[in-house]
Amino acid sequence: MKWLRRKPTIIAAVGLTLTLTVAVSLWNVASARSFQFFGDLVDRVETDEKLVALTFDDGPDPAGTRQVLELLSAEQVPATFFLMGRDLEKHPDLGRQIAEAGHEIGNHTYNHQRMIGVLPGTVAKEVEDTDAQIRRTGYTGDIHFRPPNGKKLFALPRYLQQHNRTTVMWDVEPDSEGTPTAQEIAQRTLAETTPGSIILLHPMYAGRAETRQALRPIITGLKERGYRFLTASALLAGR
Repeated sequence: MKWLRRKPTIIAAVGLTLTLTVAVSLWNVASARSFQFFGDLVDRVETDEKLVALTFDDGPDPAGTRQVLELLSAEQVPATFFLMGRDLEKHPDLGRQIAEAGHEIGNHTYNHQRMIGVLPGTVAKEVEDTDAQIRRTGYTGDIHFRPPNGKKLFALPRYLQQHNRTTVMWDVEPDSEGTPTAQEIAQRTLAETTPGSIILLHPMYAGRAETRQALRPIITGLKERGYRFLTASALLAGR
């Protein structure tokens, strides 16, 4: 019978299909902003009040940190900086300036590697080495965590759950894809922000001049719409 001769091929095709389906499903879970297998995750806060958290990823880096801090100071806006351990070790003075300005500091791993398919020991080292660098800045508050590229699957969420750590994602991300102009970044942020939003921006590095230029119009535009800025911890406290 022909189907018997074709049976190994059919089984292989079904197996491949199932494998691809599982792989795609796991990738979608790993990339999800509002779900993880273990522990506490938040991408926004449900509220009727016009509250918003302004968060920055990566760095600190001399190209943009001081400019961002000066603008936040002038506008009297608190922010949350999700910083990398290796950059804090290179630029401890910038980390101290962020802490001394009263901003919140979060953990963005030491080396910014994607935290999927990694061993628990790797997770622990990436998180704990960065925590140590954060404490050296003088920052004493809670240290929330944000996974590089938003990727997490099993080992990372499990570690965070065991240590009562919150994964802080986002619901507004205007500068992560392509090369948007400052005007486009600002317009998208203002269009997508709603009460309880967590905004993600990347203003630190030299190649992020457009994001830095967008920051003032974003702050001005949100203030004109009646929004009040909180750190991520303060926003989460209202859940």
